Amino acid sequence: MFTGLIREIATVKSFSGSELSIKSKHKAKLGDSIAINGACLSVVKLSNDGFSVELSPESQKHLALENYKNEVHIEPAMMMGDRFEGHIVQGHIDAIGTIKEIRNSGNSFDVFISVDKKFIPYIVPKGSITIDGVSLTVNDVNENDFRLTIIPITMKETLFKNYRKGSKVNIETDMFARYVSHIISHQTKNSSNITWDDVDSITARY
Repeated sequence: MFTGLIREIATVKSFSGSELSIKSKHKAKLGDSIAINGACLSVVKLSNDGFSVELSPESQKHLALENYKNEVHIEPAMMMGDRFEGHIVQGHIDAIGTIKEIRNSGNSFDVFISVDKKFIPYIVPKGSITIDGVSLTVNDVNENDFRLTIIPITMKETLFKNYRKGSKVNIETDMFARYVSHIISHQTKNSSNITWDDVDSITARY
């Protein structure tokens, strides 16, 4: 499990075949789980200045691979007893989004990201979302896009500073929204009379 708080911007040494080699200050151990641009990957090799992870064909199929060069966000998995500051992040990428617009509003930046509309039900206004591993709050949700507000320090200290119109990003939607939607969809197959009391009961379980 992760929090969506980036611990380091690391440097990509190479990405050949299924192996991604990273130069980092973080001292990983073999088998460690590390979120790289939001995707949970396992450490398979160690080096003096970093580590390597393996990306299966399935992983490569669902990631914005154009961002696995030059620099990447990394976050080691949480340890028992760690302080929890972001939101619950699994490191499972749901979709690849496309940056539609970045609008400078003076003291912040409005970032509009388009995504396949089938993922929109899992993106909740004022809820949490992870973009390339960064925990953020959703402001508005439309038919096939959503808006984030990025404060200057986040823009400066993350890879958002490199993003432009058309840039691809990894998206992990809110875990609780996915779970509730999944439960409701299966219940409605068996009953057409689901009530708000049912919804409250489902959300209370989490």
